[in-house]
Amino acid sequence: MPAVSKGDGMRGLAVFISDIRNCKSKEAEIKRINKELANIRSKFKGDKALDGYSKKKYVCKLLFIFLLGHDIDFGHMEAVNLLSSNRYTEKQIGYLFISVLVNSNSELIRLINNAIKNDLASRNPTFMGLALHCIANVGSREMAEAFAGEIPKILVAGDTMDSVKQSAALCLLRLYRTSPDLVPMGDWTSRVVHLLNDQHLGVVTAATSLITTLAQKNPEEFKTSVSLAVSRLSRIVTSASTDLQDYTYYFVPAPWLSVKLLRLLQCYPPPEDPAVRGRLTECLETILNKAQEPPKSKKVQHSNAKNAVLFEAISLIIHHDSEPNLLVRACNQLGQFLQHRETNLRYLALESMCTLASSEFSHEAVKTHIETVINALKTERDVSVRQRAVDLLYAMCDRSNAQQIVAEMLNYLETADYSIREEIVLKVAILAEKYAVDYTWYVDTILNLIRIAGDYVSEEVWYRVIQIVINRDDVQGYAAKTVFEALQAPACHENLVKVGGYILGEFGNLIAGDPRSSPLIQFNLLHSKFHLCSVPTRALLLSTYIKFVNLFPEIKTTIQDVLRSDSQLKNADVELQQRAVEYLRLSTIASTDILATVLEEMPPFPERESSILAKLKKKKGPGTVTDLEEIKKERSSDMNGSAEPASVNASAVSTPSPSADLLGLGAAPLTNSAPAPSSSGSLLVDVFSDSASAVAPLAPGSDDNFARFVCKNNGVLFENQLLQIGLKSEFRQNLGRMFIFYGNKTSTQFLNFTPTVICSDDLQSSLNLQTKPVDPTVDGGAQVQQVVNIECVSDFMEAPILNIQFRYGGTFQNLSVKLPITLNKFFQPTEMSSQDFFQRWKQLSNPKQEVQNIFKAKHPMDAEITKAKIIGFGSALLEEVDPNPANFVGAGIIHTKTTQIGCLLRLEPNLQAQMYRLTLRTSKEAVSQRLCELLSEQF
Repeated sequence: MPAVSKGDGMRGLAVFISDIRNCKSKEAEIKRINKELANIRSKFKGDKALDGYSKKKYVCKLLFIFLLGHDIDFGHMEAVNLLSSNRYTEKQIGYLFISVLVNSNSELIRLINNAIKNDLASRNPTFMGLALHCIANVGSREMAEAFAGEIPKILVAGDTMDSVKQSAALCLLRLYRTSPDLVPMGDWTSRVVHLLNDQHLGVVTAATSLITTLAQKNPEEFKTSVSLAVSRLSRIVTSASTDLQDYTYYFVPAPWLSVKLLRLLQCYPPPEDPAVRGRLTECLETILNKAQEPPKSKKVQHSNAKNAVLFEAISLIIHHDSEPNLLVRACNQLGQFLQHRETNLRYLALESMCTLASSEFSHEAVKTHIETVINALKTERDVSVRQRAVDLLYAMCDRSNAQQIVAEMLNYLETADYSIREEIVLKVAILAEKYAVDYTWYVDTILNLIRIAGDYVSEEVWYRVIQIVINRDDVQGYAAKTVFEALQAPACHENLVKVGGYILGEFGNLIAGDPRSSPLIQFNLLHSKFHLCSVPTRALLLSTYIKFVNLFPEIKTTIQDVLRSDSQLKNADVELQQRAVEYLRLSTIASTDILATVLEEMPPFPERESSILAKLKKKKGPGTVTDLEEIKKERSSDMNGSAEPASVNASAVSTPSPSADLLGLGAAPLTNSAPAPSSSGSLLVDVFSDSASAVAPLAPGSDDNFARFVCKNNGVLFENQLLQIGLKSEFRQNLGRMFIFYGNKTSTQFLNFTPTVICSDDLQSSLNLQTKPVDPTVDGGAQVQQVVNIECVSDFMEAPILNIQFRYGGTFQNLSVKLPITLNKFFQPTEMSSQDFFQRWKQLSNPKQEVQNIFKAKHPMDAEITKAKIIGFGSALLEEVDPNPANFVGAGIIHTKTTQIGCLLRLEPNLQAQMYRLTLRTSKEAVSQRLCELLSEQF
């Protein structure tokens, strides 16, 4: 590009800029600018024609005034006229003015486009470069419509100069990013790939950026770029720094091009050609080897360039996840960076190792650096690095090191930054539950967690410890003893009081034999905390007191005195007042048998996913929650139950509370510890009033029956001695229809037969269900049918509950089952080629879009049965797509009223280990998680 000579300088512009800078006030500046605008306007409107130099000077002044923040409403035509000049400096100023001041709706666009076309056709490389820069800078849809077909021709023409090819490639990239639908794919695509072999590395660098972007949406068109990119990368990494002298940056040959080529290769799976794959492996090994060499310069630019190439190479190794040797070497290299003096390198190393920890090939290698990571947690000054250290400890945790890692996290929690305490609390709670072999250790850990960071312990955490204690008989006595001792501290966090109140109310009798924890001492200890607690906690403690009346009749009078006190019966809070009145009345008039029935021990909670994990995912995104599949797998094998302990209080029978979660469907706050009424509901009616019966908990075996309907639509959903429930359903896109058949297996009529479909608040907004009423009388041996019309409005996680209430022989019957309406029912299968599948697979590479589960096979690993289940799940089974013929891949689209969600799945069986690895990728993380949960249970 020609340089501007001294004689070409604009003295008038220099004087004007100097005057502006010398202004003493804003008013003086505006006055000087207005004077200059008036002068320029008079010159443009004058009779005397201006020469090119004058136009250029005045247009420059207008451009400077605009950059000062003042509006310019004239001079555009003069700038367009400069485009027709044959002098470089005048044409340059014209293009500069247009790039900055002319918008896409301007009436001058047509004139500008004509001038650009003339310059592009001139074959003058300088003028072509200016025109291409203007197109890229404006980047409007009008520009794309006018030149998107012309620029590719310039790019692949044999006589185009290298500098113009560079500009053309970057200009086309800009237009494709702004208006991808206007850039036509054609014969030029195969020719542009060959620019990767161009001798000019500037052209190769620009072409690589363009091809990478195009390949993300059109992988089939650019698949030949893989071998060329590997070839070019090989030449770069094996060359000496003197071979590429113009493109060597501080002794690192072509670092920017190397990074771009490595990113291009991440758009595709590992090369299938053994020769290309071997060459790529050699390149990656060479990059790793060079990282071990002593630096050739002490300057930071050298290490930055060298490490940029190294980290991109490691990203490619992780992306391919197919070379165990490379993965382990990458892990070892990152391990060296963990102690590097440069903070950014330590951060990047920790972040990359989090990803490596999820690979089966490198997980053990990552674990060898545990002491270094723990040391980083203790000594790092940068909070972001410490946070990555916590993430890595969480990712590398397994049964062999769980207690060590949890202990270190608890130690760090005492001094951790407030911004990350809640996240650490969630991770400690998940790890303690996931790897708890001895549940006394789990109880100790959670109570310690509450002691150290009680303010950051969410409801999900203490709900969870109560679920586990209730579901495991072997830990109940220890838990009661431990919380009793913890409550003796002078200052207890309120969450500890909640846990103590709930557990002592259920299992305080297990430690009552010890004189140090007699019933009266337990009651006095809890009541000493009462006045310090919030209303919800006081409500829970009142429920504990009525439980004590049943457990310890000897302190009944003491508790009644507390309930009878004015501070309770006349409490300003209506919930506390009502509980006190009803509990006092219950303890006074109910017989011992009724009390024992109403206040019996909580039953085990049904199996359900831990809400702590969901909380962490919501807070951080699934990319930071490593090995979700392991959490689910080991939770289901180690824990008996996992629903939030949302129990029903006695007052809820007469005055239902909106927060009372009778079915345990949501995480409603724990407000008491009285059990939900089931078959003994009539006893409550006798004591209080003739109220409506509560919804029953799920019938035994409901979850198993529900799981069997994930991959089929017809069959028997539930059956006992009285009733059989059958289903027949059909779904198309976001609509469905379900026929429910109720069969009376007895010879006696069912009276007041009332089936009700119940949805939680969240589910009601995602699923529209219209049910037709059924006859309230079902004769003996007869069958009635109910039709449910279904519309999926948006994606959903839960399933509706079908509650059936009726009278049989004078006895009230109440049962609930899960209705198998799941997200996969709205699948539409999609056929895809291998290239389309893997291209779409790469597009969904964001950590938030993928969920993976590794699990043990529950059924015989039969390929035909597996195929049938995948097809029954709703996706298309894609044959000959995966390079490994033993793997199964599927594709489909979830249809809802508001959106469509593409889904890809990959199931990899390991017959030797009798295990599966299931990977789901969709554009929405919650959908990936739900589909993975549903499908994992089928194998």
